[in-house]
Amino acid sequence: MKISIQELMIRSGVAFGTSGARGLATAMTDQVCYAYTKGFLQYLESIGELKCAGERVAGGGDFRPSTDRVMTAVCRAAADMGYAPVNCGKVPSPAVALFGLENKIPAIMVTGSHIPDDRNGIKFNKATGEVLKEDEKGMSSQIVELDDAIFGADGNFAKPKPAHEVSPVAGENYVMRYLNFFSHDALKGLRIGVYQHSAVGRDVLVKILSHLGAEVTPLGRSEKFIPVDTEAIRPEDVQLAHDWAATGKFDALVSADGDSDRPLVSDEKGNWLRGDVAGILCAKYLEADSISTPVSCNTAVEKCGWFKEIRRTRIGSPFVIVSMLEATAAGAKRVVGYEANGGFLLNSDIETDGKKLRALPTRDAVIVMLGILLLAKSQKKTVSQLAADLPARFTASDRLKNFATKKSQAILAKFNSGSEASDKIEIEKMFGAICGTVTGLNRTDGLRITFANEEVIHLRPSGNAPEFRCYAEAATDERAREITALALAKING
Repeated sequence: MKISIQELMIRSGVAFGTSGARGLATAMTDQVCYAYTKGFLQYLESIGELKCAGERVAGGGDFRPSTDRVMTAVCRAAADMGYAPVNCGKVPSPAVALFGLENKIPAIMVTGSHIPDDRNGIKFNKATGEVLKEDEKGMSSQIVELDDAIFGADGNFAKPKPAHEVSPVAGENYVMRYLNFFSHDALKGLRIGVYQHSAVGRDVLVKILSHLGAEVTPLGRSEKFIPVDTEAIRPEDVQLAHDWAATGKFDALVSADGDSDRPLVSDEKGNWLRGDVAGILCAKYLEADSISTPVSCNTAVEKCGWFKEIRRTRIGSPFVIVSMLEATAAGAKRVVGYEANGGFLLNSDIETDGKKLRALPTRDAVIVMLGILLLAKSQKKTVSQLAADLPARFTASDRLKNFATKKSQAILAKFNSGSEASDKIEIEKMFGAICGTVTGLNRTDGLRITFANEEVIHLRPSGNAPEFRCYAEAATDERAREITALALAKING
């Protein structure tokens, strides 16, 4: 049987885009995962990244219940095409990406990131780094041939084969990336709580922080998958952080999402930092001279005056990466990027005292934690004091779940008549009671509305889930959260 990736998307209901394939775990049958993997590898053959049989293809996964089955399908597809799968096991997404970059081989991560465990995904990385928008058309146009005999009527393997033996190298290399660069006592004197939940990097975090001298306490470990979203933090996780901090035992708390590429860092009071605030502080520690960050992120990065260049992009790591590449090509020396979810990307090698931390241009959680903790230690400040040094601009975000993409698009279309004056009138009808008069519209990604009082409402459908997201910015944290809640209530109504 031959099937195009475009047809596969329609038949399976498993969406395919720059971030890879994502859908309900029940829809991600062995056949669907096998076909998507084969399409990706065929695309790499077409652009010359895979050239001969026996070349390696790395794979890893998170702790979702469906991950083992999907990883087996991914590895089998690679093996059936004549390649040598390297099963990296259950490791963070940046560990798999780093292994691929260092060995110049494709790297595939099975993860649904922060979404609930009834869903899963497959994230594809080329040998040269993340898949970018320019690759999406080539991947989507692939036609793959499937041997019907290896699949049952339910779309799963008729005769399952045992999983490939796990290689620990990717996980070990990721840990040593940091232990070899930072001194063994870099975090000495700091007391850190690690909220482990079901993050695939939970033990990695404990190992790195403790080997760098911190006093580390594991907290909240769960064998059931918990969908921690670093951009829309659950009330339960807010309360847990406050409860742990109230003991007075910690200088900070750290955590990550399911595949551990997006960080959570709290201050000593148990207040989780917004991802875009964490990104600014990490960039300051790294002495960045160029920052690429999506249009939705906190404007404190411009207002603080710490950085030579700020480049605003559409939302999504592929757009941030392209911007970073352009900054490097233009001559910037320390080029970084970050997103509102906290994911931090390093596009330049960092050299200090004869040691080199190599570029890792994909979302990474660990560098953010270390950057903030080390900045606080070097300045002899608490994490809350670091955050207070920033201009008083606060962001908040939340989302409407199970919100059809077509419905989201229809809402945005209501405010895109072709006449900016008319659009402002329509926007003020809906949101004027919340924020007042509209002064500016930005359609770089979704709709970002600036009001006369400098408050912001940014509306955008999620790119990888049936969700409608709202970002807000205001002069206080409480006001930003209030705007988000009021705006989503209007939308939902």
